[in-house]
Amino acid sequence: MTNQVRTINPATHEVVFDHPGTSLAEAAKIATASKQAFESYRTTTLNEKKKIVARALEIISSRIDVLAKEITTQMGRPIRYCAGEIKTAILRSEHMMDIAEQSLADLPGKPEANFKRMVKHVPVGPVLIAGAWNYPYLTTVNALVPALLAGNSVILRPSPQVPLFGNRLLEIFTEAGLPQNVLQVIHIGSLDVLDQVAQLPEIQSVSFTGSTAGGLRLREATARQIKPVHLELGGNDPAYVRPDADVKDVAENLVDGAVFNSGQSCCSVERVYVHEKIYDAFVLAVQEELKSYKLGDPQDTTTTTGPVISAVAKEKIQSHIDDALSKGAVNATPENATFSLAKTADKGNWLAPVVLTNVNHSMVTMKEETFGPVMPIMKVSSDDEAVQLMNDSDYGLTASVWTKDIAAGEELIDRIEAGTVFVNRCDYPAPDLAWTGWKMSGLGCTLGPRAYDGFTKLKSYHIKGISA
Repeated sequence: MTNQVRTINPATHEVVFDHPGTSLAEAAKIATASKQAFESYRTTTLNEKKKIVARALEIISSRIDVLAKEITTQMGRPIRYCAGEIKTAILRSEHMMDIAEQSLADLPGKPEANFKRMVKHVPVGPVLIAGAWNYPYLTTVNALVPALLAGNSVILRPSPQVPLFGNRLLEIFTEAGLPQNVLQVIHIGSLDVLDQVAQLPEIQSVSFTGSTAGGLRLREATARQIKPVHLELGGNDPAYVRPDADVKDVAENLVDGAVFNSGQSCCSVERVYVHEKIYDAFVLAVQEELKSYKLGDPQDTTTTTGPVISAVAKEKIQSHIDDALSKGAVNATPENATFSLAKTADKGNWLAPVVLTNVNHSMVTMKEETFGPVMPIMKVSSDDEAVQLMNDSDYGLTASVWTKDIAAGEELIDRIEAGTVFVNRCDYPAPDLAWTGWKMSGLGCTLGPRAYDGFTKLKSYHIKGISA
């Protein structure tokens, strides 16, 4: 398997970036430099580290337009949305800075005469962060900011689809005053090489955001080593629309949750269960909402839906659609002239949003992560049936219930097997709350105070001879 990183613009099929790939030998030298940098950086005060991160965020903010355009060119998200990702990443990072002191504070032990006793959060050492392409800034700051603030050095492997963003982060943090080699970037196209890098003895912790299959590979690769592996993985996230819900409002929110970023999000809405009393009305409302969507050139500010990431991804998504149709599903996608590009464009990985009705759990799209702009809608007859179907999944990232009866909604989400649950909201990681996957959706936690747990280890102190 080649280790080359060649990034293809999914809208034009033009080469954006070409790199031979960081070899294992080169990565080993980088890991050695990372360990050496860590030994001095770990003693940097938290205030000094926060100043560096704050300066980096200021630089990012001053370059949003340029960075946003690079995202669009590399992964195809419409330009109208890319600045929003970077602004949200800045706000998320600022929150992680705000809670750093409290999250990393010493934990006092029970008072004992003549002793000073406490538990400290100490940095683990060099951290390998393997980022995702679908929200490169957002998913990376989840790990990068707490890792740096906790006192670790970082080796960042950006996804081969968005390599330029990794280079930009290195440039920006260097300009912000981060000491040499505290942050380094490697470009790796081969999963075999990535697995071997994760096993390097200098690497003390691994943070991976991506597919469940990729996460399982890394966990298996490091299974014989005692090092934490933190995984933000896939989902097959469900939504349930109760009979008392506001059909138009819910349709607007769930279409956005299913189609935004061409459905390429771990927390996209991938299954929708609707009570039979409002099922027909809901489908009509979804169709009406989708008529306002425009598939097209992601550099056009009027475009709402761009191409999917690759020809391979398009083929997989289409196979899920075809499987459902072969088993009795109905293509209920509304007529929309702006979707014709998907059928006529000779370049680009174009795939228009698709609505499927008459679906059931024999269909792949209801059981596996489709990761595309597909919205299957299934009729249910009760709350209990909806919860049973929502939990009938190997994944457990997010789930939502839509209702005017807030008490009923809260009771239902208590029964749903997912790390984040919503009533009348979806597709929203909150920086002050834990972001954690259940089942095959992840391991560990990012965001909120517990985000620092993945980048520190506990050390108990017993110091005798302290006067009262």
